[in-house]
Amino acid sequence: MVDVRRQLDAVSRDVQAREIDGAPTHVQTLAQTYPSPIDDVWDALTSPDRIARWFQPISGDLRLGGRYQIEGNAGGEVLECAAPANGTAHYRATWEYGGGVTWLSVRLVAEDDGATRFELTHIARVGDIPPGFWDQFGPGATGVGWDGGLLGLSLHLGGAGDGPSPAEAEAWAATDEGRAFYRGAADAWAHAHAAFGADPESAQRAADNTFAFYTGQPPAGA
Repeated sequence: MVDVRRQLDAVSRDVQAREIDGAPTHVQTLAQTYPSPIDDVWDALTSPDRIARWFQPISGDLRLGGRYQIEGNAGGEVLECAAPANGTAHYRATWEYGGGVTWLSVRLVAEDDGATRFELTHIARVGDIPPGFWDQFGPGATGVGWDGGLLGLSLHLGGAGDGPSPAEAEAWAATDEGRAFYRGAADAWAHAHAAFGADPESAQRAADNTFAFYTGQPPAGA
């Protein structure tokens, strides 16, 4: 059983517009603090055996310059990789899916109480986003998926065991608990979208479409 409200409230979400290498870019960030030491969190994020337990099976060469492939999901190249030292760690990789390329970075910071702050940033060039996609779904299209990843990591680090298989996750999305999670995550991204400068009503419509997508329903207004 998942404490949906507690998990949703534990995550901070942010959307920013930046110019990177001369290109307008959307930058989404999620952060959560886990009650585990940095070495353990790093191992959960970089060990193929453990990644499969809370996210999805992964293959490839998980080192600087190596390529990886997540089963049924994205692949890419490891661009930076710095194991824990002096209370911090980070890695950066391309996130290649459906013929498009975005960028993913993860940063860990050890807290004084033995916990670890986890921060994930997903970067996408505006010009690479399919026409109309941002208007229809907003930042929740990717953000809600990452919320699911942070939930899986939370359960794993909390000793709840292995995360659900893709089929089990799809079935969970149709339960009352799963729907409450995806509804709350979509609405949280609507709030971040509005803070980014979007019209609140447009942000909420995008969140409704995102919620429908993740729970297997027709888009709002369809």
